[in-house]
Amino acid sequence: MANFFKKIFSGLFKNKKDIKLGFYGPPNAGKTSLANRICKDFTGEEIGSVSKIPHETRNVQFKEKVEISYKGKSMIFKMIDTPGIATRIDYEDFLKYKVNKKDAKIRAKEATQGIIESIKWLDDMDVVVIVLDATENPYNQVNITIIGNLVARKIPVLIVANKSDLRKANIKKIEEAFPEYRVVGMSAKYGKNFEEFYEEIFSLSKKLK
Repeated sequence: MANFFKKIFSGLFKNKKDIKLGFYGPPNAGKTSLANRICKDFTGEEIGSVSKIPHETRNVQFKEKVEISYKGKSMIFKMIDTPGIATRIDYEDFLKYKVNKKDAKIRAKEATQGIIESIKWLDDMDVVVIVLDATENPYNQVNITIIGNLVARKIPVLIVANKSDLRKANIKKIEEAFPEYRVVGMSAKYGKNFEEFYEEIFSLSKKLK
């Protein structure tokens, strides 16, 4: 009888666990923009700052207890926004954005550490959203590295083809590159197609219960 009640209570508390939702992808794909819009809609606060300069997010940042409501249902998430993954970071890349040399070197060092931190955090994720720029070629080493790390950990994945509002956006190419995953075309900037995004996130999260 004691074991019976133990199972009941452990099941109840397990379901109350906040789902750790991580945003991953290459620099400037729109991870923070997407996380910001979700957090702003449901908490009134953003998670971090955005910039045209690559690697604006250089530390893992998160927001606890984000309750997302969709079609009469709600789930509580811990939103985790991670630095952009890159296979190579050179301080000279920042000079193009009129960042002085000293600051550029600091940024490059911080960005490198941020990538290491991002990969470590994967072990703690329940669901991962990979945010890709729909105007860029998805067939590259960065995306393969991210996918490879997720496959090894068997983490549920949703791919977001962001910036779908732009003329050069090619969602079909991303679908062809990663046929084993659901791809949602959307615009974090303009709030386009968030309904399908929430539908997929809730579907993946329910499987964890």
